[in-house]
Amino acid sequence: MPRTIIELHALQTVPPANLNRDDTGSPKTAVFGGMRRSRVSSQSWKRAIRLDFRETLDQADLGWRTKQIVKLVAEQVEATSAIGTEEARDLTVKAFNEGGVKVKIQKKGDEIEESGYLVFLSRNQIANLAAAIVAASEGGEKLDKKAVKSILNDRHSIDVALFGRMIADDASLNVDAACQVAHAISVHPVETEFDYFTAVDDEKEDQDETGAGMIGTVEFNSATLYRYANLDVDLLRENLGDDAATARAAKAFVRSFICSMPSGKMNTFANRTLPDAVLVTLRDSQAINLVGAFEQPITEANGRIERACEELKNQLEAVNSTYNEAPLHVWTVRLGGRTKALGDTGEQVDLQGLLDGVEATVAARVGGS
Repeated sequence: MPRTIIELHALQTVPPANLNRDDTGSPKTAVFGGMRRSRVSSQSWKRAIRLDFRETLDQADLGWRTKQIVKLVAEQVEATSAIGTEEARDLTVKAFNEGGVKVKIQKKGDEIEESGYLVFLSRNQIANLAAAIVAASEGGEKLDKKAVKSILNDRHSIDVALFGRMIADDASLNVDAACQVAHAISVHPVETEFDYFTAVDDEKEDQDETGAGMIGTVEFNSATLYRYANLDVDLLRENLGDDAATARAAKAFVRSFICSMPSGKMNTFANRTLPDAVLVTLRDSQAINLVGAFEQPITEANGRIERACEELKNQLEAVNSTYNEAPLHVWTVRLGGRTKALGDTGEQVDLQGLLDGVEATVAARVGGS
């Protein structure tokens, strides 16, 4: 059965930065093609996309991921009824436990009920569960398991539908993620560098004292990254249950994938950039990561974007012809002459043209299914 899959391939140059660090504070790396590459984890970039959604989507379209789900719902119970704080908390705890999300006191002394893991709920689900708790309490009834599960499986937010949800206590509340985001890796080898810095004590400087008030080092690298993600539009439609919301969500995901950036050490390096080139492909068979284009690292000394664009185009054409996997459509957004290799690859558009094209295409395909 034909599917609707949107893929995003981006080449993005990042100056000295430490976007995503490991447990020692070093920029994350990976060995690929036998060479050490810069790496930004998928979790880091997905977090950046979710944060970008807060600036571009209505709050009603978004969810909240936290262990403190009891607090969120109980506060709404209390705010929308005559139920007191303690009773609102007790009723909320019972509702979650009954519905399959186990909550218990996690902090001794503070008496705060939390789930044992992060729970991702839409704002609509939080509000609807609070309303159901109030209605049941005022009617002298007990909110049963079926009712709670129905609420928690209904009206998913865009971010829950995209990134999924796992409830360890009850798999029936899980939501399969409609998108997949790859770890971004550099198209070339990297070496981690060290910035030795000092900080001057202003007060001592006024007193004509010499020496630094603080000395330290911070690690960094610079890289041209290949970034990849795909979106299963059919699963997104299933998760959201609405054609218009699906088209809006696809557009938002494409925009935020392109425009977001992890904030690690951003104040130190001011390293925020936008991609030099983006290919967006529409397929009806399967998702295909084109990272093989960079298995042999690019080692040009006069810049890497031009060669990276050539290799990306070659890989796309080779996959298309060898495996008969030509996409239904390709949109290309690119900057300047260094990306000229992608000049005849698909429909050349600016960012707004891309977003409008994706939204219209998704609306037509889900509406006609």
